[in-house]
Amino acid sequence: MKSKPAMREVDVLVIGGGINGAGIARDAAGRGLSVLLCEKDDLASHTSSASTKLIHGGLRYLEYYEFGLVRKALQEREVLMRSAPHIISPLRFVMPHDKGQRPAWMIRAGLFLYDHLAKRELLPGAESINLQKHIAGQPLLADFRRGFAYSDGWVNDARLVVLNAMQAAEKGAVIMTRTRCVSARRQEQYWLVQLQTADGSMMMVQSRSLVNATGPWAVNTLQQVLHQGAAKTLRLIKGSHIVVRRLFHHPYAYIFQHPDGRIVFAIPYEQDFTLIGTTDLDYQGSLDEVSISEEEVAYLCGLASHYFTQAISPADVLWSYSGVRPLVEEPVVGGKEKAAALTRDYSLELDTAGAPVLNVFGGKITTYRKLAEEALSILAPLLNNANTAWTEHACLPGGDIYSESPENRAVSEFPLFIQQCQQQYAWLPPHLAERYAHAYGSRIHVLLKDKYSLADMGEMLVPGLYTAEAAYLVKHEWARTVDDILWRRSRLGLHLLGEDASHLQEWLNFNATSVQWPT
Repeated sequence: MKSKPAMREVDVLVIGGGINGAGIARDAAGRGLSVLLCEKDDLASHTSSASTKLIHGGLRYLEYYEFGLVRKALQEREVLMRSAPHIISPLRFVMPHDKGQRPAWMIRAGLFLYDHLAKRELLPGAESINLQKHIAGQPLLADFRRGFAYSDGWVNDARLVVLNAMQAAEKGAVIMTRTRCVSARRQEQYWLVQLQTADGSMMMVQSRSLVNATGPWAVNTLQQVLHQGAAKTLRLIKGSHIVVRRLFHHPYAYIFQHPDGRIVFAIPYEQDFTLIGTTDLDYQGSLDEVSISEEEVAYLCGLASHYFTQAISPADVLWSYSGVRPLVEEPVVGGKEKAAALTRDYSLELDTAGAPVLNVFGGKITTYRKLAEEALSILAPLLNNANTAWTEHACLPGGDIYSESPENRAVSEFPLFIQQCQQQYAWLPPHLAERYAHAYGSRIHVLLKDKYSLADMGEMLVPGLYTAEAAYLVKHEWARTVDDILWRRSRLGLHLLGEDASHLQEWLNFNATSVQWPT
């Protein structure tokens, strides 16, 4: 087994390359701290790429009186839209009013509260709608005559993680994917951490602090890697989604409140599809191999068929994915709470019995930036760093469409940016220029630098993917495998179901060299 004798010294070592780990690495590096992030797999390869793809306040959390969480999430919804308008966009939701639901006046009151818990500049407010006249009523069964419309946001979740990691790296952080934290020994002033890459190489890191941001692995990491006790109890909840052919031809999404109390969304997805989810089931299996069950598929198909005129069966499911959410569980008298009632808020637990370790428990994508900011407000003083918070007023890579600072114009005028890209790169097929604009924002100009024709993009490795883009993803975004490129850096995999990706694999074998140890 190969080993590296040199030891790297850093201020902060972050374990976990999901949204919270990447967000913390970004914030810390931007404050001038030396940072190393290690992730045993690819960035966003688990929970953070298995979400419902929403940046939202969490309307249903009002039912459980989580006003603080909803307010915080609504505030972050606006911040994130401005910072990454290429991967986060407004989305209008329609809620059909079903028999047996709460009275209409109560729903209107809840939506009024949702609109006014936090300052709202980017999105229109809620309204009542007549589904017999509204375009969103057309694909629904005739029983649904009235409903409500309100606004939230859509996000490319995996790319959000990658963009945070990119900005962390641009500010000096070392991002090491496919690098496992094998052990961590605590000293008075620092941690001695042993890392192992996919090829078996070993590396020692001396870090003044640790951040355990391993999501559903948080307790296991504490006990088995850091040899510490866990201050919180995590309840692992599996959420699954299915993807079917497009069920409706309009830009609205749907939120359905089923009689069992579950909230399920039906969302326009990748132009040609509809995304339906999610479930909430206690999970005790392998965290590395999470998949949807036949019962979950049947449940989601049955629920969708309860609302849409086009009935859905398991045979209609083209793709599915599942993730495990680590929810903070408080003791409850008389048994467990329903999964839907568990808080989606986060808890940050600091242990200073020696070199500090900050454990991240729970959380949701929408509040990741605030979580990271709070994490650094705890850690930075311990590391004699007095630099102030900065991410609220910073664009993520590619988000500086019209200005280096986040602004409303970038959100409201993003369609204009797409048109400008299509004009500037008129040699690209319009749909490809649009995909690039959404994926890379202003970084489209990096991708297409010195490119003046499709021939300059190189060989087409799979339909819609040229070597120029694959090379960009390898060079700038840590892509190493077919799945990294087709399912996380892009969603091309969904459009290529059944296609042969062996040519892309061959190209990666030749071009995507293993991650090199930083010098």
